[in-house]
Amino acid sequence: MSFFKKLKEKITNQTTEVTDKFKEGLEKTRDSFVGRMNELVYKYRKVDEDFFEELEEILISADVGVATVMELIDQLKDEVRLRNIKDSREIQPVISEKLAELLEKEGEDASLQLQSEGISVILFVGVNGVGKTTSIGKLAHMLKGQGKSVMLAAGDTFRAGAIEQLEVWGERVGVDVIKQQAGSDPAAVMYDALQAAKSRNIDVLLCDTAGRLQNKVNLMNELEKVKRVIEREIPGAPHEVLLVLDATTGQNAMAQAKAFGQSTDVSGIVLTKLDGTAKGGIVLAIRHELDIPVKFVGLGEKMDDLQPFDSEQFVYGLFKEVLEAHEEEAIE
Repeated sequence: MSFFKKLKEKITNQTTEVTDKFKEGLEKTRDSFVGRMNELVYKYRKVDEDFFEELEEILISADVGVATVMELIDQLKDEVRLRNIKDSREIQPVISEKLAELLEKEGEDASLQLQSEGISVILFVGVNGVGKTTSIGKLAHMLKGQGKSVMLAAGDTFRAGAIEQLEVWGERVGVDVIKQQAGSDPAAVMYDALQAAKSRNIDVLLCDTAGRLQNKVNLMNELEKVKRVIEREIPGAPHEVLLVLDATTGQNAMAQAKAFGQSTDVSGIVLTKLDGTAKGGIVLAIRHELDIPVKFVGLGEKMDDLQPFDSEQFVYGLFKEVLEAHEEEAIE
């Protein structure tokens, strides 16, 4: 069975709503990346060194990342030799297959780690402007839809309007927000939120944090202080530290991921605004170059457009038309 047929079978077992969200959310990346891929195939009828050089440029311009691109090109060259591929049209499904392999890491659990008993504490980290507060609100909506009781902690006490923004999300979703005055100690806010969550038997506490202090060292020290308070009140917590990154910032998002990954125990990544970029290849760079799973992706502005990341849906959303055309040619 071909790679696409296997992929299609898996996708049909999932809801069309999810498939549509990935397809629509990846529209800009698909139009740019797949469009240039099609041009490449028409330009080079045979697969040679010039073909691979231009493919390399296309992948790098899609923010796949230089290290990832170099490895991918080497793998593709091996496959071309192994399968004796001459016609450039035959390499398109092979590229999608290799990208799918890069996105999947054996034995890795990309699901949200929620406790079966007691409070699950999820700490959100990331610089200002990446969509951290919005992601918290959307995840609260998702969890509430799953029957969980949710509370929000307004730990970003430094950014003007951050507390009010979280309160707006709390009202929209219908969950309580624990806050103090602007400029308060974030650790004190976390302490209050943890006590409130315990007394109200809350299932999940989602904690906002500062995205910018005077310098990186101060920010990381503040996050460590917040984590210590959480660990003291609930041993083993936080159960997730989710780093929020803006997909539209490309390689800058990679730099942020490396910085936070070195300073905090990041357990997963939330990649926002994927629908707003033509460079969705950043997902591949993050997945391949960092040992951190992408857990959620932002595929639009609506409340339910934050989706659990699915590597198969990602590849399908990116290459659906290309793979279907290839299958039709094979049938003929």
